[in-house]
Amino acid sequence: MIVKITSGVMKDRRMLLAFGSAFAFIIAMVVVSDITHTHEFILPEFAAMAVAMWAFRDANWLRQPLNICLAPTITSLTGFAVNQMPLIYLIKIVLTLFAMLLVLAILKSNFAPSLATGLLPLVTDAHDWTLVLLVFLLSLFFMVVVLVFQLNKNLDHKPRQHVQQATAFFIIMVAWLVVCWLSGSVQLAAIPPVIVVAYEAIHKREYSEKSAFKQGFSLTLSATIGTLLFLNIPSWPVVVIIDILLMLLLSQAMRVRMPALYAFPLFPFILPGDAVHDLPLMTLLASLFTFTCLSIYKNRDVVRGRIPFKRHKEKEEAGEHSS
Repeated sequence: MIVKITSGVMKDRRMLLAFGSAFAFIIAMVVVSDITHTHEFILPEFAAMAVAMWAFRDANWLRQPLNICLAPTITSLTGFAVNQMPLIYLIKIVLTLFAMLLVLAILKSNFAPSLATGLLPLVTDAHDWTLVLLVFLLSLFFMVVVLVFQLNKNLDHKPRQHVQQATAFFIIMVAWLVVCWLSGSVQLAAIPPVIVVAYEAIHKREYSEKSAFKQGFSLTLSATIGTLLFLNIPSWPVVVIIDILLMLLLSQAMRVRMPALYAFPLFPFILPGDAVHDLPLMTLLASLFTFTCLSIYKNRDVVRGRIPFKRHKEKEEAGEHSS
């Protein structure tokens, strides 16, 4: 009994240390940016990476330590290069998405945060190499932490890769961009947390309507809370501390483990002023469209996968009756 209690206490301590480290990292990004009076040090996806790797110990984000550094750096460089091209914004997004999926295929990786780091130069309209350098340094730091503390121990290093799923994801994203183009809502056509969650969802074995609703609702609420706090509280450190506490409550209330919840409240810090007000509504619309499409696709995929098994079972039963 004593051993059991001691084991539980140690586990709670490790969990508290893991979450505390992740939250301290997020707060540190905002504090440094506040002190330097710039948003350059606020990289929302690294907030999600801290929670996913240190607190949640997400196997999909830990299984390939080298790609923790390599994939985000390459996609960030890709997005930065595309952003320098004299193209309309939506075409830049399409090219960047295609290039990032190609990079992940070459690296044989499904490291979802790479999509966010690749889109960040477009979202912030970056024309300075500082962003790419920061992504590299922080990615390197996260890789070293994983290796030093062996967070990837006993994990399979080969993620499942399916060209069909990547293609379906790209088609859904392009369809959403077309909707944004037709409606004239271009500025927030690419919302990285939604795209990252969608990319992870399409690689799941099953994806129910309930999961789609919970993810879409949680992300929309996260964006709304982050936006309202940012617009009404002048102190950045105070905003991020309240954000973290509310996201912790939200994840418990909704019973979801989405690192993106902790990344979303940081987006108002880096968006152009006129785009911040539209973030909650665009997140709602993007989530509604994207996760509905994903649910339809995944459910059709599951049905198709079960049909041959069902027919085979019927044939076996028919054979048993005839004998």
